[in-house]
This record gives sequence, structure tokens and C-alpha cells, in this order.
Amino acid sequence: MTTARQKAAEFLEVAAKFQLGSLPTEQRHPLTYELADLSRNNIPEALRIMTAIDVGVIKDVLAKAPGLAKLETAIRDTFAAGNRVFFYGCGATGRLSLSIEYIWRFIHRGRPEANNVMGFMSGGDLALVHSIENFEDHPEFGALQLREIGFGPHDLLVSCTEGGETPSVIGATEEAARISSRKPFFLYCNPDHALHEQVERSRRVLENKDIEKICLFVGPMALSGSTRMQASTALMLGAGAALLQADISEFLSFVQKTDLSFLQDFIAEESRIYAAGDYLLYATNDYGMTIVTDTTERSPTFSLLAFENVNDPSRAPALSYFMLPHTASSETAWQALLLRNPIAIEWDELRAVAGRDRLMGFDFSAQALQQRKKRTAPANLHTFRIERRGDEMQFSLGNLRHSIDVTGLHPLFEHLFLKIALNMHSTLVMGRHGRFESNVMTWVKPSNKKLIDRAIRYVEYLLHHQNIMQFSYADICQQLFEEAERMTPSDSVVLMTVESLKKRIG
Repeated sequence: MTTARQKAAEFLEVAAKFQLGSLPTEQRHPLTYELADLSRNNIPEALRIMTAIDVGVIKDVLAKAPGLAKLETAIRDTFAAGNRVFFYGCGATGRLSLSIEYIWRFIHRGRPEANNVMGFMSGGDLALVHSIENFEDHPEFGALQLREIGFGPHDLLVSCTEGGETPSVIGATEEAARISSRKPFFLYCNPDHALHEQVERSRRVLENKDIEKICLFVGPMALSGSTRMQASTALMLGAGAALLQADISEFLSFVQKTDLSFLQDFIAEESRIYAAGDYLLYATNDYGMTIVTDTTERSPTFSLLAFENVNDPSRAPALSYFMLPHTASSETAWQALLLRNPIAIEWDELRAVAGRDRLMGFDFSAQALQQRKKRTAPANLHTFRIERRGDEMQFSLGNLRHSIDVTGLHPLFEHLFLKIALNMHSTLVMGRHGRFESNVMTWVKPSNKKLIDRAIRYVEYLLHHQNIMQFSYADICQQLFEEAERMTPSDSVVLMTVESLKKRIG
């Protein structure tokens, strides 16, 4: 059995490839240094700041319209030639790739062209709802997924990676450049000069003339390193608008005129539910992909228990779960969620964690209600419904109700608006429960090499904030791996590491 010290040594051998703290997507946003305090004491101000940041992101993407026009033309030419467009990403960008495919299929449902777009993500469709640890660290996995999914010699790949450095996405992109006559597109959110100077694998992509590059730089995230927020919003907006020929200025206008202060009461209520020891079930028949994305991403961001699987009856329940009430079985729920049959990873080494049997164990059908009640008893189970009624997007939780008029809003923008709202909502709920400090992800789950580096950097930040400077990167790394072996789901490995290192100096 590999010891913590051996694991730390193995990471340190390759750590230089994953030390990304100087990239803008990993840095702290200057407007949100007080975000944790605001989440507890001034939610309206927190919402105002976060809305301003997201409006700035939309403006930044709108300014990139000339560059996105080249992608739009490539997509149009691909369709005209009778070929398909594939979207690929990892983690948050993988989920946005599946979201773009869902929206395309929703718009074209019942017609043959619904199959002209395919979204897939590192780890397969199961990774939509449960992270597949370490998958993204392997470029060969991305290349293999691309081949297995049926990417052809004249198809187009649109790769999305928040930081521009994800190995599995780079592997798929380079493979597409070898397979297809059409140059793949590579979309990312860090400046070229930063990637070129610091990340060899990214430099390789930037210098590859057979790959088209589009930088959608939007600066730091509202929560440091949480690229599920602004970076994935920018990428979904840019790639989705190019595919669907949607006018980004329409979305900007809608967000600017929509008052998001209604979230204050919902944030306070969901926080109250968790503080009371109760649980939540999100329910929708209309916004499944967007809601399941946000609820899934809370787990690695804030070290929460991930969704439970029905094949593991002894597993403690996640704080929140998800349900499509109009579906009767796990299989029909997955089909409704994706608007196609799910795709699993059946490789020998990953079948147990990413195969079809495990995927079907995540049951989001109407049966989830009774399953959750049984699993969470004797605690109370509350239902948060977000649905489309006529021309309104309706929110309801307990006695709270709110409606937003979405008349004529493009489906892409409808889902993106809800994504932005839920990102704010879940982040501030977690802030009220102490799951980050200032705007630093102190409860990040180090489930891959990039996140291990992030956790080490956050330990270093907290120590330096207390004027403790004597521990090296390697010292922190070794302690982090030791704490990871002792921690429980209710612990923060970052905070545990800080405390253990402080004890070493008396």
C-alpha cells in the first residue's frame, strides 16, 4: 500500500507541471475579498458584487465576437458538408459541453439534425454527476474518448478548458487535429502569454498551427479558482452563441435588467435547512442539466458529500439531490436529462467508477423522492422546485415563491441565466456555512493534481496570513497527504494541514 509520504513524493516529482497559481483563473478577485463575511452579514451586497462581475464577463465575451465569428463559420461549414460538431471539456467545461448539446437537441427535438451535435466530457456522462478522480490528468484518456465516441475524418471538435491547461482536453484536441481535415477549436480563459510562459502542454497547443485558438479571458473568479463560475459561463456563452447563432447582446440586456436580489431569501432558507440538520431535493422538469450541474459541482468545490448511489445503501446522503419528477426510472431520467442515451466508460480500469451499472445507480427519476426520504430519515426533506410555467421561470422553496419573465429569451440564455443565479446561490449558501474564507476555497477537495496544487497554495496563503513563513511547498505537500488519509467528509484538508503545521512550531 502506498504511504502518504510516497504519494507526496510522487506528486512532487511532477508538481511543476501543475503549479498554476500565477494564472489569472487561479488568482483572487479584488472585488470579493470580503465575500465570506458578506455571505453571512450582507447577502444583498454580495449579490450586487457578483452580478457586476458576471455582467463584466458577458461584456468581455461580447467584445470577442469577431473571433467567435470564425468558429461560427466553421460550424456552419461542417453542417453544410453533412458532418458533425463535437464539444468536449472536463469538469465544469465538460458539463457545459453536455449542456450545449442538450440545448441543441431541445431546439431540434424530433428532427434528424438533433444528432448533428455531440457533447462529451472527461470520464463519460457519469462525470456529469460525480467527479472521476484523476481522469483529467491523462491526455491519452481524452484522445481515446474522442476515438470511441465516433469522431470522424471531417468532423469538427470544439474543446473547452477553463484554464487552457487541462491534459485530457489537450489530448483530445491534438488527436482531433490528427484525425480530421477540419482544424479543432481550443477555447480557454487565460492569456496566451501566461500559458506560453508557464505551462509546456499549453504552449504546445498554442504553437500548433493545426489548432484554432480562441482566448476568452475574463480575469479571476469571484471565488478564487472556482472556474465553475465566470470561466465556464464565458466558455458556454461563447461556444453556445457560435453554435446557435444567438445574439450575446440580448443576454447582456436581460441580465442587466433582471433583479437578482430575490435570491437573498432563498439563500437564507437553504442555509437554515442545512443548519437544522435537514436535507434538500431539487426538482425540475425543465432545467435538469443546469440544476444538476450546479448541485454536482458543490462537492469538489466545498468538500461536500457527492450524490449518493442507490447501489451503496450504507452511504450517508448528500446535502442536496436532484429529481426529474416526470420520469419513472433511472434510465428514462438519464434519457430526459441528456435527450439521448447515456454514454459510459467501460474500460477495464474505470468500469467500476464510470461504467453503465454505476451510472444507472444515480437515480434521478420520481423514485428519488422516496429514496431520499428513506435515506435522510428522521431528518426532514425539503423540495426546491425550479420550473418553466408558461413564459415564466418559477422558483419555490417552502413558503418562498418567485417568478421571472423569460418571454422570447433564447434557450441558451435561459439556461445560462439560471446557471449564473445558481452559482451565486450555492456559493453564498456555502459561505454562510464556513466553506470558504475571504474568497479562498479553503474546503477544496484535492481530487486531481491541479487541485492538490491549489490546496497546497491555500495552506501557504493561510499560513502567511498568520506570519508563518518557514514551511516550504514540499513541507506543506507532505503534511497535506498525511492529513488526507485522516480526514473525514466533514473535514477540510486545507484547514487540517494548517493546524498540524502550526503545532509543529509550538
